[in-house]
Amino acid sequence: MASIQFVLERTIRAPIDEVFARLVDIEGYNAWMPKEGTLLKRARQTSPGPPAVGTTYDEETTQGTLPGEIVELEAPHKVVFHWWDKSKAGRLKSEGWPAYSLQPAGENTTLVRHHPKLTMYGLTNLLAPIYRRYAIKERTITIDALKASFESGAR
Repeated sequence: MASIQFVLERTIRAPIDEVFARLVDIEGYNAWMPKEGTLLKRARQTSPGPPAVGTTYDEETTQGTLPGEIVELEAPHKVVFHWWDKSKAGRLKSEGWPAYSLQPAGENTTLVRHHPKLTMYGLTNLLAPIYRRYAIKERTITIDALKASFESGAR
């Protein structure tokens, strides 16, 4: 089992409540994520109600559909998602925990710390160095798109 972890930080010119609301709005990602250069094609909440621990979702990616759920949620300071990818035989190939910690950083400004964790299993372990590069690229695209969504006024 190989594990990849890193931290990305961005300061976003928006109140913490607004940044948090955008992060937990799973289907909202479709509006602010870039259409090219990322693995994500579409996100869809699959359970009813507002985002909470246990809320489920599917991410349609260039690699297939990945199920996931919210595993931690402390509004407006923390959200942790969990997704997994299984082989056709049902064996876990990889799973990830994209986590965000938010704190006020001045008037109408929020510091976002994105600390994802990715774990690979079985033969996928051999690809850990390649997965690390892709994970850093993908997560950087995500946090930069989040920041840009506030700068462009696309609320």
